[in-house]
Amino acid sequence: MSAIDFSASGEARPGISLAEPGDYIALLKPRVMSLVILTAVAGMLAAPATLNPVLAFVSLLAIALGAGGSGALNMWYDRDIDRVMTRTANRPIPAGRVTPENALAFGLFLSVFSVMLLGLAANWFAAGFLAFTIAFYAVFYTMWLKRRTVQNIVIGGAAGAFPPMVAWAAATGGVSWEGFVLFLIIFLWTPPHFWALAMFKMKDYGAVGIPMLPNVAGERSTRIHIFVYSLILAPVGILPFALGFASPIYGVVSALLGLNFVRLAYGVLRMVDGDATMTPAKKLFAFSIVYLFALFALLLVEGLVARGIGFHGL
Repeated sequence: MSAIDFSASGEARPGISLAEPGDYIALLKPRVMSLVILTAVAGMLAAPATLNPVLAFVSLLAIALGAGGSGALNMWYDRDIDRVMTRTANRPIPAGRVTPENALAFGLFLSVFSVMLLGLAANWFAAGFLAFTIAFYAVFYTMWLKRRTVQNIVIGGAAGAFPPMVAWAAATGGVSWEGFVLFLIIFLWTPPHFWALAMFKMKDYGAVGIPMLPNVAGERSTRIHIFVYSLILAPVGILPFALGFASPIYGVVSALLGLNFVRLAYGVLRMVDGDATMTPAKKLFAFSIVYLFALFALLLVEGLVARGIGFHGL
């Protein structure tokens, strides 16, 4: 089997593709897509509307494909820096298994198809919202913000926070304060989550010139930012209960998770510059994933229970 040729600059030349199905699945960023699906399902179940189960499934599929398409476009554009960074060097494009041209075509097809599918299955307001989300991530964040401003994660994080609002719009044809609260939880979660990662991946980001907060403002400033965001996130995570669209069980669990988030963020705050192990940052990064998944999984379960486990439609 022939390998893909590389130019002197390291750019893959078109040739016989070595890609396997798993490589195209990797382009979709499955871990990110799983979070998108979870938050979108939670948003749809929390919405005050009844959807045909088949159309609801197709709508969620469209949102997932849109996330995957934007992920493929992100990998296509970032292939130059992905080749240098240790955590991304084995992605399908820099590893030479998928050509940039194929990845671009794949991402564009999924993006357009997902928008059209959502428009036909749900409504065109939701489809337009999905199109905006894809463009926000693939163009506004990936092609502009990421390499130009230290606030890349703060502003770009909105793209990852839109899926529950898109799902809410698919169910209701509009947006609401409840959907915005779900957006706000993810939006406020994103900076401390990624800044914790950036602290123990500073060399990687520095090598490719990405202006992440630890590289630009220093470790102390990053630790303060992480702690401040955690103080804001913890009470916001309780808002679904406070506003009446989640149960007291959610209220208690979200409060406990939020307190632990703040505790771990305080551990990061107390770190000293030049900490070689970065253990507190690694612990916060790992727990932040648990935190968000737990909140939205609980909202999903409560939504299913409230609707009779799906027996009466979504």
